Amino acid sequence: MLQKILMTYYQPLTPTCKMKTSLILLSVILLSLATKAQTVRDFSLEDLNGEWQNFEDIQGEQLTLIDFWASWCKPCMKAMPEIEKIHKHFEGKGLNVIGINTDGPRSISKVLPLTKALKVSYPVLSDINNELMQDLNISALPTLLLINKEGEIVYRHEGWALGDEAELNEQILKYLK
Repeated sequence: MLQKILMTYYQPLTPTCKMKTSLILLSVILLSLATKAQTVRDFSLEDLNGEWQNFEDIQGEQLTLIDFWASWCKPCMKAMPEIEKIHKHFEGKGLNVIGINTDGPRSISKVLPLTKALKVSYPVLSDINNELMQDLNISALPTLLLINKEGEIVYRHEGWALGDEAELNEQILKYLK
């Protein structure tokens, strides 16, 4: 079959066209290899009560939504009540939500009172040295990652604006089976 296609379409081309066609095909092949989904390895971080939590133990049955945030980040503060609503809506339906706070040593004391004030009921872990944040190439806050049960990041969202919760819900429903 491939030979027939090559004979029919590739053979009559001029040498220059053959070279350009070959480069385009090579580019397409390399691009498809490079776009493999980023995966989340198992990690262990401390929760706000000082207990160590492993990702494998608290990930969702089908999907996990991770919210990277900081106490000083205003868009993060706007996102958290909406993420709490998503957590409540999808609780027990295959989706778990995990908050990962990225505050440093100087502001970490604000995190527990802040989560209580915002009535956050999903687990919040502390990435005080930003190691996980760096491993996952996160450079903006808030950043939301939707991760399937194979550990692949299937959706990434940076920042937060009014209406983003609708897009996030749509993505969750798309991947929640």
